[in-house]
Amino acid sequence: MRKTKRKSKFWTLLLMIGVIVIAFKSNITLTGQSLFGKIDGDKAGSVPVSTTFDSADFISTDNLHSSNAILVRLDNQKVLLEKNSKQKVFPASLTKIMTAIVAIEKLPDLKKSIVLPNSMFRELYKADASMAGFTANERVRAIDLLYGVMLPSGGECCIGLAEHIAGSEKEFVEIMNQKAAELGMRNTHFTNTTGLHDDKHYTTVKDLSILLSYALKNNTFEKVFTASHYSTPPTNVHSGGITFDSTLFKNLENPAIDGGRILGGKTGYTNEAGLCLASLAQKDGREYILVTAGAKGNHESAQYAIEDAYTVYDKFFKHT
Repeated sequence: MRKTKRKSKFWTLLLMIGVIVIAFKSNITLTGQSLFGKIDGDKAGSVPVSTTFDSADFISTDNLHSSNAILVRLDNQKVLLEKNSKQKVFPASLTKIMTAIVAIEKLPDLKKSIVLPNSMFRELYKADASMAGFTANERVRAIDLLYGVMLPSGGECCIGLAEHIAGSEKEFVEIMNQKAAELGMRNTHFTNTTGLHDDKHYTTVKDLSILLSYALKNNTFEKVFTASHYSTPPTNVHSGGITFDSTLFKNLENPAIDGGRILGGKTGYTNEAGLCLASLAQKDGREYILVTAGAKGNHESAQYAIEDAYTVYDKFFKHT
């Protein structure tokens, strides 16, 4: 009788130990997932000793000039850093990322010439919009307008593409909003192609990271986005063509950062939006995008959005 009771207690104790061990292991796994997420080459929750984690906990977002920021690893869409990433912001010229990718997808022939009508320029000059340098009635290839959209942030290039593709900027904006909905940009609404301020023209840096991740899958967009300068062929107005310089690279002293490199980006600014930047960087064959908005300053001040990008990439690359 005593032997039976002892055996019973023994098996009960063994069962309890087993339950405790399983619970302990489960807790470690859950903790590993919540801290580090999915680890390269391993199942979620597996924590090899030799693994270097993609964690940006060492970057204090309080030290950023930008009020909103998100850092994403491009290949797996892992969010590495966030600061008010779902808060509504005004995108300024980061709008042109959507303008460019929609135009690329809607134009079967990027070498097709487009005439820029005189009517568009009056409103752009009145709004003090940034311009690439084309003039009324100039005949320009679509691909040259795309570089004009992304590098010098040319408003006339945006309107020229929009009117050619959809008949009017208003109709083109409807396509932009349809694309935003298709991509799951739930907190985004566009009212124009240029990013000129409108209270109903808004987004989030989270939504912009979704957009940029999508656009960079397009080879033409990526080539334009990462160009530091570009020269157009001669036109009926500019016999020597026009040379564009990227607004990012003009203000970036050195794109090389701790074994990595900033590959390209789009800047933006309005009084209401502050200084904004969407950029692409690479280290060890991996690509990362950083979207920031709401930095104080203007075109004449220090470029705080670019400073933030350098700070984030520098600190992150040092720990990867």
